[in-house]
Amino acid sequence: MMPRPSKRPSIRITRRELLGRLAGQTCLGLSLPTLLAGRAVAAAGSPAVRAKACIMIFYYGGPSHLDTFDLKPDAPAEVRGEFRPISTSVPGVHICEHLPRLANVMHKVCLIRSMHHQMRLHDAACVHTLTGRPPVRGDGENFSPPDEATLYPSLGAAYSYVVHKQGLAVPNAALPYVIRNVVPVPCQTGGMLGPAYNPLVIAGDPQRYSYRAEQLQLPEGLTAQRVRQRMGLLAAARLAGNPRSERELRWQEFYAKALDLLATEQVQRALRIEEEPQAVRDRYGWGDPAPAADADPNAMNGAHLAEGLRLRGQNLLLARRLVEAGVPFVNVYDYRQQGQNWDAHSQNFKQHRDYLLPPCDQALAALISDLDERGLLDTTLVVALGEFGRTPRINKDAGRDHWPDCYSVLLAGGGVHGGYVHGASDALGAYPARDPVSPEDLAATIFTLLGIDPATELHDLAGRPFKLADGTAVTEVFS
Repeated sequence: MMPRPSKRPSIRITRRELLGRLAGQTCLGLSLPTLLAGRAVAAAGSPAVRAKACIMIFYYGGPSHLDTFDLKPDAPAEVRGEFRPISTSVPGVHICEHLPRLANVMHKVCLIRSMHHQMRLHDAACVHTLTGRPPVRGDGENFSPPDEATLYPSLGAAYSYVVHKQGLAVPNAALPYVIRNVVPVPCQTGGMLGPAYNPLVIAGDPQRYSYRAEQLQLPEGLTAQRVRQRMGLLAAARLAGNPRSERELRWQEFYAKALDLLATEQVQRALRIEEEPQAVRDRYGWGDPAPAADADPNAMNGAHLAEGLRLRGQNLLLARRLVEAGVPFVNVYDYRQQGQNWDAHSQNFKQHRDYLLPPCDQALAALISDLDERGLLDTTLVVALGEFGRTPRINKDAGRDHWPDCYSVLLAGGGVHGGYVHGASDALGAYPARDPVSPEDLAATIFTLLGIDPATELHDLAGRPFKLADGTAVTEVFS
């Protein structure tokens, strides 16, 4: 097993060196200082750390819980659908026949079958899921354009806020797609904490199966040597001027962190996924380069289907590489909002069978097994979920519609009890029958596993306090 690389060592610098790193946005042509500015408070009396990292895989559109992890073979035909349950590595636990690889690693997995909330539209449900809080006006919230200063941060951004004093160059990364309708759905950034806690955004190239992050790139024609020269001139000018205010000194620190980010070789190297052995890349899967000949172009949107499927397995491989490089919170967004995703209002079974389940099964099972073989699973929490499930009753188009009243979430590693099923749905998979869990509870569970008290106080840009998470951790899933 390969040991996890140690964290990037801290670098001690003198006051003059710190000033020497100072560079404005116009010098670098980047917005990194804005990205990195902010404040944090450390949690006191934190719970035990079970996970050192979290990979959160978001299946946009809402996978059908009834056709993945909570089948109802004894329900009427209009509920149970076409798929059959199969046995798994855990006696008595059954999942969909089109998830055979995940069935083999179910002893490392915890299923929550009683997730629920009230948001019935994608944007509002995404906000509730990815921030752990519902929009103030529910499904009626207007997110176009969003007022970030009034919105709660993503879970990764909130985590970044709490741990910022640890000096991590990249505490939170997100790949490869921004979830957007008219504008980006406001659940992926620092929100009211400010852009300092936005994730490092990583873009994927489906034609080359490669990745890059704009924030880690110097503008064309600007070398590191020229940047150092400019910083030296700026520092000399500053030293010759008036004493600096506290505010100015804080910005100097942010500029220094921005330059550290540019020099983060471990993360730069992690993005070079082409250096991974071919056998490993094959293990995660390459996806289907094109839709089937009989695909419905209106339902499939061929170009986006091909693009999404091409990167699907490699996205999870990159997430593992980022964790190895010391990035503790990684969001993976599965598919764009427009195009083929898990929103199967029509041809639900064909879409799940032909396009959705096979690459998901291969990549997610590969990630769990790969982390385990490398000695990383015990300290890396994997969370796989959508914003809601699908209706128990199949509609006239052989599809299932939005259903937040009950759905499933998969957890693995990071202090979670493998081979365990928490909660249960009723006979039709319509409502929780036992131990209901909300997105607030899931957020509290994730933070508790990461060793952070959900009651930790955060402050928005105006200094107003709010809790890290409003829910109660589901300690029954802890190992």
